[in-house]
Amino acid sequence: MTATRVIALPDGREVTQITLRNGPMRAEVLTLGAIVQGLWIEGVAHSVILGCPDIAHYLGKARYFGAIVGRVANRIGGGRFMLDGQEHRTDRNFLGKHTLHGGDDGADIQIWQIGELSESCATLTLSLPDGHMGFPGRMDMAARISLASDGIAFDLTARSDAATPCSLTHHGLFDLDGAGDIRNHRLWIDAEHYLPIDDELIPTGDIAPVAGTGFDFRAARPIGDTGLDHNFCLSDASQPLRRVAELTGASGLKMTIETTACGLQLYDGAYIDDLPGHDGHQYGAHAGVALEAQEWPDAVNRPAFPTCILLPGETYSSSTRYVFGR
Repeated sequence: MTATRVIALPDGREVTQITLRNGPMRAEVLTLGAIVQGLWIEGVAHSVILGCPDIAHYLGKARYFGAIVGRVANRIGGGRFMLDGQEHRTDRNFLGKHTLHGGDDGADIQIWQIGELSESCATLTLSLPDGHMGFPGRMDMAARISLASDGIAFDLTARSDAATPCSLTHHGLFDLDGAGDIRNHRLWIDAEHYLPIDDELIPTGDIAPVAGTGFDFRAARPIGDTGLDHNFCLSDASQPLRRVAELTGASGLKMTIETTACGLQLYDGAYIDDLPGHDGHQYGAHAGVALEAQEWPDAVNRPAFPTCILLPGETYSSSTRYVFGR
């Protein structure tokens, strides 16, 4: 029997916490933002996903932690885009100039509905109305979050009644060692190109080779302290599920990422700030690393990037697996 309990937010909304289990894996999932609040592996003393026991923090400093973000993950430069000859202006919730993760009222802060539910799997659904945060079309989204005996999977789908940009991703921050600092985690990414960004973290439009730069993770190496919040170009379009990255902690715990997505956003957690986490941990800068499988950022304004436009009658689909081993 799947365990659930109801928790009240400070704003009065009720959130259901769902406990999923499969063998040595246990996850706590919230209907707030389809957040994975924690992920525990038998024999590992800490949650490998950063999370907060007090869910009120997800409305503040822990915004986006462990959530499904969208309807467009990452950034839209200038908070605007043209589609079918019409300009759309979206919520400028980043620096007052750009759109981040679908706007200030994005999917991460919504209460999702519970669809199918089993001991190891929860399907959560969310509908966003036409014009929400400035985006055209009613969008109906579903997130199937499931545990295997060796990991966690996210199968994300969406449909819209009008042409609209769409990019959904799980925004988990991982720490395999529980030490509160991921800079010595070793990382491998199967990408020959990345997207340079400007001073406001918006892609410049260039698609640059990683060779000879600090963005080359084609051979596994420590994440380091260079300030990473960049998209790695995995492919020019969605692909069948394949291995694209691998993260290894000093403890020997390893996490392999498999995805269908064409991009992988790497964020080194540099701006995490004094946040109470699980088991009395206090999260600070570099406490976790995000590896977000998604469409390329600002693709809606960059014709040279893979398209992120979802058309009526089509189904957006993205699948990602985080698999753990030694």
